[in-house]
Amino acid sequence: MRGLAGWLKRTATGDTLVRRNPLLYGGMAALAKRLDNAPLEERRAFTERRLRAILTIAGRTGYGRAYAGRAIEEWPLLDRQLVRDQPMSFTCGPTWLGFSAATTGTSGIPLKLWRSLRNVVNEQVRIDMLLKRCGVDATAARVAVLRGDDIKEPGDREPPFWKEANMGRRLIFSSNHLSRDTIHHFHDALTEYAPHALAAYPTALESLCELLRRAGLTLRIPVVVTSSEVLPTGSWHLAREVLGARVVDYYGQAERVAFAAAFEPEVYYFLPGYAYVELQPAGEDGDQSLYEIVGTNLWNSRMPLMRYKTGDLIRLPKKLLPGELVAICYGCAPFSGILGRQGDYLISPNGARIMGIDHIPRGVENIIRSQVIQESLERVRILVVPGPEFSDADREQLRANAAIKLPPEMSFDVEVVEQLERGKQSKVPFVVRRVDADPLAATAVMRQNPQGD
Repeated sequence: MRGLAGWLKRTATGDTLVRRNPLLYGGMAALAKRLDNAPLEERRAFTERRLRAILTIAGRTGYGRAYAGRAIEEWPLLDRQLVRDQPMSFTCGPTWLGFSAATTGTSGIPLKLWRSLRNVVNEQVRIDMLLKRCGVDATAARVAVLRGDDIKEPGDREPPFWKEANMGRRLIFSSNHLSRDTIHHFHDALTEYAPHALAAYPTALESLCELLRRAGLTLRIPVVVTSSEVLPTGSWHLAREVLGARVVDYYGQAERVAFAAAFEPEVYYFLPGYAYVELQPAGEDGDQSLYEIVGTNLWNSRMPLMRYKTGDLIRLPKKLLPGELVAICYGCAPFSGILGRQGDYLISPNGARIMGIDHIPRGVENIIRSQVIQESLERVRILVVPGPEFSDADREQLRANAAIKLPPEMSFDVEVVEQLERGKQSKVPFVVRRVDADPLAATAVMRQNPQGD
C-alpha cells in the first residue's frame, strides 16, 4: 500500500484520486474559502467543532486513551521525541489505509507519519488556493520544481538536470546541479517549458536568481511559491526583480499541525480551519517576546497529534493582550514570520548548493538524532546519536543515502557520538557549515538562508 500511495501522489492519476479526490475536494475548497472570509468568532466556532471530533478520535489511540474525554487544554504538550519513539501509539485504525510519510525536518529527529485521505486533500486545497489568489489554476498549470529532488548522480554534470512528471505538468529540476557552469542549461529548459509557477526552496531560488543575474540571462516566471525554509525579505525582492514574479511563501510541516502563508514580506497569516494553533511563551529577544507554535491538526484521523510542539518560533511585540494572541492564532492578525529553519544546505566544491540534506537520515530506523557538519568544501561529517539497536546496516544506509546527495569530490564520514554540536541558545542545528567563502564570487552560488516535507 505504501508503494501504491507514493506512486499515486506522484502522478496525474494521484492528482485526481488522492490529492484532489472528487468526493472531498470541492466541499473542502468551499469550506476553506468560507473560513478565509469569516470573522474571528465564526472561525473559532468551526475550529471548536472540528476539535471535538478530532479529540474523540485521538482518545482512541494508544497514547490518547489516558486523556480521552478531556478538553484540549488538559492534554499535555506533545514532544516530537515521543512521537519518534512510539509512532504506532498515535495512530487510529489500520495504517495501511493511510498515506505514509517520513521526515527529519530541521531537528534531525526522524519521524514516521501517516495521513488520512481527508488530510492529504485539505493540504492540496490550501496550496491550490494560494496559487489561485495569484491567478494560477493549479489543476491545469505547468509547474517547475526546484527543491531537493534527486534527479541524477551528483557527479553527473551533463544535462538534462531535470525530468518531467505528472504527464508534463511538472518539470522537476535538480537544485544540487545548479551552478555557474550549468545555469545556461537551467535557463534554456525553463524558458522552453514556460511554467506558470515555480515551486522552490528559498535557498535554491536565491541561487537561481543570482546565477541568472550574474550571467546576464533573462527569465520570466509569473508566480513563485516557496516553502520549507525561511524566505528573507531580500530574497523576496530578488525574485521579483530577476524573474518578475509574484511571490507567495508558506509555512508548514510534515506533521501538518499548522499552516501560514504570506503574499508580502513579513506579513504571515495562519490559515483558519486547518489546525488549532496555540502560541506558547518561549522567552524574550530584546524588546520582543518569543512564542513556540503548538498545533493540533483538525483533519488527520489516521494520526491525530494533539498539542504538538513544532519547535518553530515566532517573534511578537511584548505585552500583547490575550485577545491579540487569539487573533493571530485564528488568522485574523498577521505575524512577521518563522524564526530559525535557516541554512540547511551544503556547498559543493563547484559552488552548487546541495539541497535536501534531511534526506540523508531518512528511512534509517535506529538513530535518535543526526547532524551534518561541513568542515570544508571537500569534507562532510555525518554525526549520529545511535539508538540501542543501531548496527552496521544502519551506518551503511546512511552512507548510501549520503552518496546519492553528495558529489564524488566530497568525502564524508559517519560518526557515532553521544552528543551533537550546539549552536545559539543551546539549540542543535541539523546542518553546520564551516565554509565562509562565497562560492558565487569564485565559481557558482551563495547567499544565505531555512521548512518540511
